[in-house]
Amino acid sequence: MNKLNNISTKQIIYVTRDIERALWAKDLPFVSIITNCTPFAKSITENNSNILLLEEDKPLDTWQLLEHKKTKTYLEQYALPHIVVFKNTKRIETTCKKNNWAIINPSAELSNRIEEKISQVEWLEELTSYLPPHRIDTLANIVWTDTPFILQFNRAHTGSGTQLISSKEELQTLQQKFPHRPVRMSTAIDGMMFTSNNVVSKDKTILGNISYQITGLAPFTDQAFATIGNDWGVTNDLLDEAQNIQYKKIVDDIGDKLRASGWRGLFGVDVIVEHNTGHIYLIEINARQPASTTCESTLQKKKDSELITIGEAHLLSLFDESVEQKDIISITDGAQIIVRNKAEKTYAVEHVEQRLKEEPVKIILYNNDKAGSDLLRIKTNKQLIIKHNTLTDLGTRIANIIKS
Repeated sequence: MNKLNNISTKQIIYVTRDIERALWAKDLPFVSIITNCTPFAKSITENNSNILLLEEDKPLDTWQLLEHKKTKTYLEQYALPHIVVFKNTKRIETTCKKNNWAIINPSAELSNRIEEKISQVEWLEELTSYLPPHRIDTLANIVWTDTPFILQFNRAHTGSGTQLISSKEELQTLQQKFPHRPVRMSTAIDGMMFTSNNVVSKDKTILGNISYQITGLAPFTDQAFATIGNDWGVTNDLLDEAQNIQYKKIVDDIGDKLRASGWRGLFGVDVIVEHNTGHIYLIEINARQPASTTCESTLQKKKDSELITIGEAHLLSLFDESVEQKDIISITDGAQIIVRNKAEKTYAVEHVEQRLKEEPVKIILYNNDKAGSDLLRIKTNKQLIIKHNTLTDLGTRIANIIKS
């Protein structure tokens, strides 16, 4: 029996500001999607009665989509709508409670406690040994010792709250702006980043397909620690058997702790493999649906398997259905890379988009202009990375188009 049959009678509505986050669920007949109306959303949802596009002067956040009068009218057709979101917030919870909708994501309070840099250390307890050497302090108390280090503010997203402090002057500039702000100060580790989208079910922790995390690579971003993509094809060339075992243990231990805290569904784990020693350090826990879930699930679907995607495993786990490692589709190729807006440059998007159409890629164009925000998402069934920080021929062609 198809595992998804167990939840096929549920009334599930995925509400998200960016339809790309929900595309892993688009073809599930028992899931509806409510999202912003964009050219990309229109192009893939025409004549789909399970998708409600809300058109306003500017894109709405998830809580605004939930409070929209058309959303409320749409949800009147369901006796008990089960709301799924990318990441839960207090405001989302309040809106769902007010309207008697069931929000099935883990609580916003738990998500924040696990994901934020300061409270995360306390939550990890004995698992802090997986982190690089670190300490928590007020920024004004940090003293420059002629050794570069990593500084993280409590809240960050896709690397934007992480900085490499490489001089006394850089530290002093931040101290003048935020003297009383708590920070996490960590030893800077030189190495390769990897990530996985994992699922906590009621009795198992499911390790997703590990991908090489493309980070800070020009010309796609000007932020050194910005996460800009994933490559599932190169991973096995870069991680040996012992490192794969160590990675799995980290994920299992975090998953066990999440389960004990009441977590269900997706969570992300980012690690760095130190160049000199090969040792794996935990860098990040994403207590939410990781951004690469849709890309991984899409690549899994191309395998034409009776097994399930990581996105589907997420949905099953949210309803407390059993999921096991053997249920998940394995992939060994494919990648995505994101072009992020730079503060000092505006890309000629139309020119770039037209030239990229000549390559074996799919493109999602975003209507964002803030520095560091997504401008283009480029997906392919092929590798883009051949070794650490080195693009394949296809990756190089894409980079040259971006630079042109």
